[in-house]
Amino acid sequence: MMSPVGTLVTLDLPANSPVADLPWVITIGSLGDEEDWEPVVCGPYERAHALALAQAVVADEDLMAVVEPLLPRPDAEAIRDEIELARAAAEEPEATDDNDNHETRRVRPGRAPTEAEVRAGWARIAARLAG
Repeated sequence: MMSPVGTLVTLDLPANSPVADLPWVITIGSLGDEEDWEPVVCGPYERAHALALAQAVVADEDLMAVVEPLLPRPDAEAIRDEIELARAAAEEPEATDDNDNHETRRVRPGRAPTEAEVRAGWARIAARLAG
């Protein structure tokens, strides 16, 4: 009998991407149609903590974890600007590249951060957002 294996989905960021420094959230839900429950959203976390926690949770379960950045915006106008950017991107025709190589990587769960490490990460996130 095969043991359950979860799925982790996240952005593939280029080195030194400023997005990596944003707060990140984890959304965990059912991988298949067999279970019907509302996804659980957790965070904010630093990116490395979010990835490690998501990997630890879905490693041996039929779950899907989506790890994505939060986009802190200070007011309604900034949120509207983000919505317009998203709408504009959705309207653009997708570029097709026959040489587009998609790489599938298997990730072995590492050590999940401790509660103290996560709390220290929260303090760093709060300091960045307040600064």
